[in-house]
Amino acid sequence: MTGCLNGTEWREWTPHEEADVKRWKLAALTAVAVAACQPNAAPQESPVDTYLDYSSRIDVLSGGARLIPIETPAGTFNVWTKRIGNHPTMKVLLLHGGPGATHEYLEAFDSYLPAAGIEYYYYDQLGSHFSDQPDDPSLWEVDRFVDEVEQVRQALGLGPDNFYLYGQSWGGILAIEYALKYQEHLKGLIISNMMASVPAYNAYAEEVLKPGFDPEALAEIEAFEAVGDFGNPRYVELLMEEHYVNHVLRMPLDEWPEPVNRSFANINADIYVLMQGPSELGLRGTLEEWDRTADLSSIRTPTLVIGARYDTMDPEHMEWMASALPNGRYLLCENGSHLAPYDDQERYFEGLIEFVKAVDTAAP
Repeated sequence: MTGCLNGTEWREWTPHEEADVKRWKLAALTAVAVAACQPNAAPQESPVDTYLDYSSRIDVLSGGARLIPIETPAGTFNVWTKRIGNHPTMKVLLLHGGPGATHEYLEAFDSYLPAAGIEYYYYDQLGSHFSDQPDDPSLWEVDRFVDEVEQVRQALGLGPDNFYLYGQSWGGILAIEYALKYQEHLKGLIISNMMASVPAYNAYAEEVLKPGFDPEALAEIEAFEAVGDFGNPRYVELLMEEHYVNHVLRMPLDEWPEPVNRSFANINADIYVLMQGPSELGLRGTLEEWDRTADLSSIRTPTLVIGARYDTMDPEHMEWMASALPNGRYLLCENGSHLAPYDDQERYFEGLIEFVKAVDTAAP
């Protein structure tokens, strides 16, 4: 006998109600059977499964690492890249600083971008530790580096639907130059800890940074620089005490993160001194006259400029840069310095990820 509870009393179903129940049961069983027999039915992949699935990528054998051949006026050389993750519309190529440093100090990205589902690429520029290091000073020119980035972009299959270019310090110069020549390939641009003018940076170092040093220490530093004794251990010690722990990375030296120390140890000094110059208190190498302040208005790509309160670079200048860019916005790391990805880490990556996702959402 079939029936149901009506309040607290049992009653039998009417023939009409019993027929309806049978029809409902039959419909439900039929739906389950049809779904189970669908030839294309498959369990839904979670975003994490998709992000970590390298099976369809040509770099699966090497865990995302690739050597990319680069054509230069001096011949063909290989540069090293490594992909992390998968995302169809958010792919960030990381340009390290220096010049001549390595991708290693950017490894803090591993702590934040995977959780956000953003695909990103480490990349050692030509001459840097993981890439070929030809002994040819003619290669260390801005235009040649820009051409290299374009070749890397093509090899990685990045384009206007997914390509975000990130540049930190010298990488910011390179990112600006790339955008001025190839912005049609970009979806988003991130300029981190770099002013748009080296002369303005040098003025900031003279007028703001140096006066903040202990006067006796500054006099001693300038005496070493006057005679070109940049390798003197005392000179290096003074720079560490007055400059590095206040404006490069605001942590005690014995607490500096291992990737930062590793990157400093692997820097190509020949490239660095040629383009940056031997002193850390300003830039006196081949980049000394670089200035793109008048050209920022031509970069239409959505751009995030990241500055830091204690940076070697003027945070007010970087805020101005964001206003000069037609689609610019500014992120200030109040507790950060030149390596704000470490000493103001949460603020830094929260803002960077928010920007990438906002551009991705706004894209047609």
